[in-house]
Amino acid sequence: MKIVLLITTATISLSLNAQIQLTQADFATAADTVRMSQASDNGYDYLSTGPASVWDFSTLTPNSQIVKDFKATSSAPLFIQFMLGSFAPTRYNSTYYLESTALPVAQITSFLPITIENIYQFTKRTADSLTTVGLSMNISGTEIPFQSDTIETHYDLPLDFGNSHYSRGYTLIDFNPVVDAKWNQHRGRATTVDGFGAITTPYGTFDVLRIKHDIVEVDSIYYTFPFVGALWIPLPIPTSHEYEWWANGEKEPILRITTNEVLGNEVVTAIEYRDMNRYLDAGITDLTTDFKVFPNPATNEVNISAKQGITGFKVFDSKGILIESKVLDMQMEAQIDVANYAVGVYQIQLISGTNSSVKTFVKR
Repeated sequence: MKIVLLITTATISLSLNAQIQLTQADFATAADTVRMSQASDNGYDYLSTGPASVWDFSTLTPNSQIVKDFKATSSAPLFIQFMLGSFAPTRYNSTYYLESTALPVAQITSFLPITIENIYQFTKRTADSLTTVGLSMNISGTEIPFQSDTIETHYDLPLDFGNSHYSRGYTLIDFNPVVDAKWNQHRGRATTVDGFGAITTPYGTFDVLRIKHDIVEVDSIYYTFPFVGALWIPLPIPTSHEYEWWANGEKEPILRITTNEVLGNEVVTAIEYRDMNRYLDAGITDLTTDFKVFPNPATNEVNISAKQGITGFKVFDSKGILIESKVLDMQMEAQIDVANYAVGVYQIQLISGTNSSVKTFVKR
């Protein structure tokens, strides 16, 4: 009887460290929805990896949740489909589009007299790759699609332990006729499958591949400034890294940790993981809607207000460095003295209990 138990235990242990392969079927496609939880960094070890690894992230605690909605490109407006859908050239015939928050909108709008909202990234999903073929965005009330001149490959399929690839992406966004300005985005992505094994999160235990992306982005804005003339202005985008743990059939990573390089060190900027419904969505939506920052741009002070009690705030500069942090006692309003802040773009993270939201302001 003891021998049987030992064999069974060994078999289970081996099955939870099995080396898997990722194919097209393991990634989300049109009409899929995936629930992800966001968590704060508590000093997790995201660097350790290798063959037959065991990763324990069971202590992750969700602060908020989102549902990623992978929309079929056929549901996009017809003029977008001509650029990025079934009516476009084959290389731009995307499978789905997904709302994106990865673009440096705050930095762009600090230079240009426009608003940018509703940014969507269009992805082509095939048996051999997932590629980003373009973007659409609402620019001062006008919906405009943009094709990527050089298409970036996010995943070169199928994926096995030890695989690696490098890809470049280039997109030129011309804001005419809304405003006479342009935005250049250059990205280089080095991807390595650097581990396999078993991971445990609050969502469960899974056999996974560990994938690391190193992303270098060089962006610039072209604009004609009064009394100065036309200039290309570089945007300071820090080198970033994405650490992902993928399981078969889960559509999104079991866990993704994103970092930015700050003064030679990696600083965690986001943690998200696959999860069940923990009923955190409503609080985040209400907080985002009712959170205001003014005046913007600001010179001496920034006022913040919310219809929920504010329990604290944090201010970060454009490199993600924490500038100021304060705990509040469920206040509806607060004021931040920014007179001594350097000119530039900042982000305020407003905290209300376990919920949070982020707004951007410009110091002039």
